[in-house]
Amino acid sequence: YNAFVKPGDTALGLDLAQGGHLTHGSPANRSGMIFNMIPYGVNKATGRLDYDAIEKAAREHRPRLIIAGASAYPWGIDWDRLRAAADEGGAMLLADIAHPAGLVVAGLFPNPIGKAHVVSFTTHKTLCGPRGAALLCTDPEIAARVNLGVFPGEQGGPHLNQIASKAVAFGLAAQPEFRVLMRQTVANARAMATAVAEEGFRVVYGGTETHLFLIDLKSVPYPGGGGGGLKGELASRILDLAGIV
Repeated sequence: YNAFVKPGDTALGLDLAQGGHLTHGSPANRSGMIFNMIPYGVNKATGRLDYDAIEKAAREHRPRLIIAGASAYPWGIDWDRLRAAADEGGAMLLADIAHPAGLVVAGLFPNPIGKAHVVSFTTHKTLCGPRGAALLCTDPEIAARVNLGVFPGEQGGPHLNQIASKAVAFGLAAQPEFRVLMRQTVANARAMATAVAEEGFRVVYGGTETHLFLIDLKSVPYPGGGGGGLKGELASRILDLAGIV
């Protein structure tokens, strides 16, 4: 944000209720308080991102920034189409691949590098590294803006121990064994989604091609739910007891 938008500027981000992240413009987050965030969503008929609506919003609102990526969306993303929408609307495209970064490395998720102006990702999710994050871009001018946005705009001194541990994680992710791990992770998610559906739960979006899937807990009545489905907090505790976290 510091590199590309100022307070009050317009940006597009995936709606939190449809798989987006708090930092993509939720009113509960400072991104939604400081900037004029226009949410986009998922096409109910296809269960995929509504690219037509995104393109329309980019033309109508002329955002300075389009944030692409999600925290609860199980399908790949068409980066080429989003870049075209950004270019048409005069916006920068930020690809947030915090969740699928490891899958990108393994070739199991579309790679936004060279398509998005900037790529951001955390190092502690599917990348299996220490807690932290990284920003990538291929344009030196954009890189300079990003560097200033990070420091002095946001952060202070570097944590050299984290930098070293990230280097180790990147080295491990470059090994053939990491690709095997990621392939098995996706296979496990698909198998579990199938098993859950066989138990009567509705799998939101109809399945997954990543490491995660979503369940509509209201789709199966729960005796203690007061006529509704199983509550999310209770479901998470049950899964924890079963060793699924």
